[in-house]
Formats: sequence, structure tokens, C-alpha cells
Amino acid sequence: MTYTALGLSAVLTVVLLDLLVFKTKLVKRKIFWYSYSIILFFQFVSNGMFTGLGIVKYNDFAIIGVASPEVGPPAFLGDGRLFFAPVEDVLFGFALVLLSLSLWSLYEKLGIQKNVKAGPARVSWFSKKSD
Repeated sequence: MTYTALGLSAVLTVVLLDLLVFKTKLVKRKIFWYSYSIILFFQFVSNGMFTGLGIVKYNDFAIIGVASPEVGPPAFLGDGRLFFAPVEDVLFGFALVLLSLSLWSLYEKLGIQKNVKAGPARVSWFSKKSD
């Protein structure tokens, strides 16, 4: 399975989990899309930095478009890339964010750890022991 197929499968799976299994329906909320746009901006910055500077390189069989060039940065836009990063990275990022938020919303709806109470510290790193 290619990186592209895995990315599309991840998005489809997580959207179905959000809508049909968890029934949190985050993808239907405006606030999710506003929040995701902020996350996406920083994903483009960090991912673009890694791929634009050549720290991370991709093989041409794994992604849409041409592989990371041997000399110089990859395309900024086009050739299967958005701000140097492959489209597949955006797909995986979306799936990870949506899954995390869907589970968080599900746990809240189920009342899991609604009133978290911290217990005493097991190890006190900064306190001095008196002899």
C-alpha cells in the first residue's frame, strides 16, 4: 500500500469513526474547522521546513508527484506538494488531529475522568530530606 493510499484510508476511517461510531460529529462543527485551520498553518510551517530544507526526503513511488530532488528544494506548490510538504502528510495530520479530538470529545461525553483529582506526589524531586 502506498503512502497516498494509507493517508486516504486514515482520513476515511477517522471521519467514519467521528460520524458513525463515536458520534461526536466534529467535522460538522464550524469551530472544528476554525481550530483545524490554525493547526494546519503550523503543520505547513514545520512540515515545509523539514521537507524544504531536505531534512526529510521521499521516494517517488511513495507520494503523489516527483520524489525529493537530489539538488535543491522540492516544489513549493504543485507536483503533489503544498508548501514543500507532500499532500499525504496533510492527510495524516488531519486524521491524527481529528482522531485525538474525537476521542477527547467521546471521553467527555461518557464522563470519563470528568473530575480529575490529583493525588499526592510519589516522588518529590525538589524537597530536601531532613535527617
